[in-house]
Amino acid sequence: MIAELGHFALILAFVVAIVQAIVPLIGAHKGWGSWMALAIPAASVQFVLTAFSFAALTYAFVVSDFSLRLVVLNSHTLKPMLYKVSGVWGNHEGSMLLWVLILTLFGACAAWFGAGLPDRLRARVLAVQSSVSVAFFAFILFTSNPFLRLAVPPFDGQDLNPLLQDPGLAFHPPFLYLGYVGLSMSFSFAVAALLEGRVDAAWGRWVRPWTLAAWMFLTIGIALGSWWAYYELGWGGFWFWDPVENASFMPWLIAAALLHSAIVVEKREALKSWTILLAILAFGFSLIGTFIVRSGVITSVHAFANDPERGVFILLILAFFMGGALTLFAARAGAMEAKGVFAPVSREGALLFNNILLAVSAFVVFFGTIWPLIAELLFDRKLSVGPPFFNMAFTPFMVALAIILPIGSILPWKRANLGKVLRSLRGAFVFSLAVMALVWAMQTGRSALGPIGLGLGAWLVSGALVDLWLRTGRADAASRLRRLKNLPRADWGKAVAHIGFGITTIGVAGLLAWEQEDIRVVQVGESFTVGAYEITLEDVRDVQGPNYLSTMADLRVEQDGRTIAVLSPEKRVYPVAKMPTTEAAIRNGFLRDIYLVIGDLQANGGWAVRTYIKPLANWIWAGSIIMALGGVLSLTDRRYRVAAGARKTAPSGAVAAE
Repeated sequence: MIAELGHFALILAFVVAIVQAIVPLIGAHKGWGSWMALAIPAASVQFVLTAFSFAALTYAFVVSDFSLRLVVLNSHTLKPMLYKVSGVWGNHEGSMLLWVLILTLFGACAAWFGAGLPDRLRARVLAVQSSVSVAFFAFILFTSNPFLRLAVPPFDGQDLNPLLQDPGLAFHPPFLYLGYVGLSMSFSFAVAALLEGRVDAAWGRWVRPWTLAAWMFLTIGIALGSWWAYYELGWGGFWFWDPVENASFMPWLIAAALLHSAIVVEKREALKSWTILLAILAFGFSLIGTFIVRSGVITSVHAFANDPERGVFILLILAFFMGGALTLFAARAGAMEAKGVFAPVSREGALLFNNILLAVSAFVVFFGTIWPLIAELLFDRKLSVGPPFFNMAFTPFMVALAIILPIGSILPWKRANLGKVLRSLRGAFVFSLAVMALVWAMQTGRSALGPIGLGLGAWLVSGALVDLWLRTGRADAASRLRRLKNLPRADWGKAVAHIGFGITTIGVAGLLAWEQEDIRVVQVGESFTVGAYEITLEDVRDVQGPNYLSTMADLRVEQDGRTIAVLSPEKRVYPVAKMPTTEAAIRNGFLRDIYLVIGDLQANGGWAVRTYIKPLANWIWAGSIIMALGGVLSLTDRRYRVAAGARKTAPSGAVAAE
């Protein structure tokens, strides 16, 4: 009964979305104020109906309602409760319902917290947001209905993909979707502004919190996915330039560019057309990611390799919204005249350079991701574009970005004295050079990657600290420390986000430069040495899990004759899904991880054991968390409500000043 009500609520939400998409646009054009006001309650009703539908599907998974086809295919009575719940979005149909739930949530938030927006602009924003909802409601109802029933329910289900039965993958999709779908609000504001024919500082102030929230969630989602790939897949990698990984990374890069570009619109009313274009492209890349994951054209451990007909439907959605938005942009971009004039050496110039680096790097990733598809389609050739291409083509842009970021942060608006700014950063520059020299002297071998990467990370961190210090003015040290504590949260948020980027840079460089790998066959009781560690295979035994069978090894790790850990990697087999998984055992450390994987039993009675020593691995995810924390700090800053020269149209949270 609850499932039927959930299906009915989904249909009603579709109808409400159609009304909300059409009526406000017509009302805004015809001057029907009362009809335009319909958009606000309609957004709330649409969200409530979708939330009920999602709750009904979740209930079906929790109680193992095997009359629903989706529950049969993705659940089992013996599955732990966490994975029963995460099974709701661990499949194509349920994840799309989560997508539209978040889509309607953002629309409802714009209705609830958008009282300061002009009525016509808010109605148009909600109408555009709802039109996106209409497309995805139609996609679910006509191609991916999660409430399809079976005439004869089976006794039990077929279980969720074992790779998805993991805490990292339980929380990764919701955060990733909050980022993906959150960029729809930036898109809606951009299209609404094009319909209005006006972009001003107030618009820039409005679009930034939504973009920052989406970027923050996307950062967390990508970090969770990277962390999962690191420990769950058993190959010891944190990033493999997989097409689905790239699908989330491209909108992250464009959203980062949009955040910085919107600052120029807000502060100087410049780069208006460029900012609108970035807002369109950011959501466009989110839709491209959805197509890659769900079309079946890409083979990936992360992908929902579904019926290509569904991919065609998503491609039509992409073509309609991107084509329509870009056509409207071409028609109206000329009317968005920039007011602010600035010299090349200025805060605006640095932010523009930042934007170019981020946008070009996103298109490099896009080209590398789709080129195998183009080559097969046009030239009938099967090609593979792997990490060597991405590392070579992408890295220079990130190096340039890391160099310019601390400089751009302290450049004044309109016109700057570059020599004066560089003198302010002398201490940070000397510190980063010292780090590079120290790392070069201490490392084994003479790889330049480690010293350069750690030097760039030190430059980013120390540059952010210098930026904070300069904002305290010219007083004695005690007074400046007091002012430092009282700086707006937006200033702290920006500095913390840049520090997080620096820490992630250090982690990536250290891991890529100094990782050690050892693969060998080991007998029970045998010891071997990897780096500074002696490892002994003490035992291999069979273990019964709640819904799996496991072969578990015990490996003792010693350093200088002292036991530092006993690690127990596993090879699991899920009988229902008939699928094996590898569970790595990891000794996490501040400066390095010890990463062990048990393989198959060999003909000589030994066991295959893979050992990795991974320097600074945890710095990658620590930096990501710190970047997201910077976003949280910025969102809690309210000073833009009453900033000089801006209308009081800011939402409850504003974002970091640059």
